Amino acid sequence: MESMGEYLDAQDQSFHSPRRGEVVTGIVVSKSKDGILVDIGSKYEGIIPESDLAGLEPEYVESISVGDEIPVYIVRPDSPDGSVLLSLRRGAAEKEWQTLGELFKDGEIFEGKVIGRNKGGLIVGFEGIRGFVPLSQIASLSQPSGNGSVDDRLEELVGKMIWLKIIEMNRRQNRLILSERLALHNWRRQQKERLVQEIQAGQTVHGRVSSLCDFGAFVDLGGADGLVPLSELSWGRVKHPKEVLQVGDEVDIFVLNVDQEAKRIALSLRRAQPSPWDNINQRYQLGQLVPATVTKLTKFGAFARLSDGLEGLIHISELEDRRIGHPKEVINEGDELTLKVISIDPQRQRLGLSLKQAQEVLGRWQGMMESVASPAKVAGNAMPESDEQ
Repeated sequence: MESMGEYLDAQDQSFHSPRRGEVVTGIVVSKSKDGILVDIGSKYEGIIPESDLAGLEPEYVESISVGDEIPVYIVRPDSPDGSVLLSLRRGAAEKEWQTLGELFKDGEIFEGKVIGRNKGGLIVGFEGIRGFVPLSQIASLSQPSGNGSVDDRLEELVGKMIWLKIIEMNRRQNRLILSERLALHNWRRQQKERLVQEIQAGQTVHGRVSSLCDFGAFVDLGGADGLVPLSELSWGRVKHPKEVLQVGDEVDIFVLNVDQEAKRIALSLRRAQPSPWDNINQRYQLGQLVPATVTKLTKFGAFARLSDGLEGLIHISELEDRRIGHPKEVINEGDELTLKVISIDPQRQRLGLSLKQAQEVLGRWQGMMESVASPAKVAGNAMPESDEQ
């Protein structure tokens, strides 16, 4: 008898009358041009009128089929015909408010569709809810762009999905303030935490140059940036990253080191490329004259870059026959010179160059040319020999 009583009590509790303002999950019984009939349990059926459906996205309404479970809001539980008046629009909105509340509580990021704009920012639509993204919270507006005015750039975002984070929410006032900037910041932090766990030193990965600075270049590896120090940009000497890269360049990059505690990734552009020192003996020979550009002056000499990016040293003793105190007495940075290769050391990655010996060779060549131009001189003098022959 006690078991039967408990069963009847449970049955009584399960059959309760629908209450105004309640949000319940119902099952679609039928669809027609006049609306949707929904079974809301407890032997009650409700109707979602066509006027309510008109406020929803047509695609969403079309996707609803008989047998589907949908959230509905009880507008009037005591219609004259015995049915319950329901609202799918308000039911979906209440359900969405619950979901958004959880996202706000947990600080989660999510995607939303931009459905409009005004002078103050973007309007994002959810199920019966509209959120607002102020101009200061739109990430793309904080980046330099050549796409026109702010209004033009806002218009480009309409219809697109963007990442968002809730920064203010008030259900009673129907107020929902969102931030794309904070969402992207959180997203990048999550991506960086993932990358530093997955990526390993010695790998070659693909990335996009995100910014340049005096000490190197930052490369976006897919949500997290790694740094390419100035010394790792090229096998030659580089004064500024802009000599090698531009923002937006797609590059294959070598992973030098991953610091999981500091969340830092060190990269190398030059090590992702074949070393020019590997086949230097096939490209250069002792005594060869090569064009080069002076890149740096030091007390002991000058560095000069060859056409393939390799740098060699012109020792101060190889600048002129006379003794000089500093290379600036003879040459300046940026000078374009013809130099002679006097030493090649692939193991130590050193290339020795000489200005004075190159000038001696060029002087002999000039003498030969003058001899050829003067038949009398050619007849009376032997042709000068060159150690480069």
